[in-house]
Amino acid sequence: MADNKTNAVTDAIEVAPAAPAAATTAPAPAPPAAAPVAQLSPIVDLANRSSRSTIAVIDTVVQRGGFRGEELSTIGQLRDQCVQIVALAETEMQNLAQE
Repeated sequence: MADNKTNAVTDAIEVAPAAPAAATTAPAPAPPAAAPVAQLSPIVDLANRSSRSTIAVIDTVVQRGGFRGEELSTIGQLRDQCVQIVALAETEMQNLAQE
């Protein structure tokens, strides 16, 4: 039942930039550019860690036979979403490191 495939994200996901939305709520142009970066990093880190933990739990439970057959498609979708979050988080962390 264990799948030895490498985890890969094949779905394209568009992420809208946060700066324009923040610019409409803040009067000064400088603070909105700095605020999303400061707030985004903890969110990205938490999403990355949570998704990695979820993937590990799903893989462990599947190896132990803890899901019924009819539950596997839903669990597989959840795992795929977590893989996408990890990929997005890693990309965002690389982008923040380059700035």
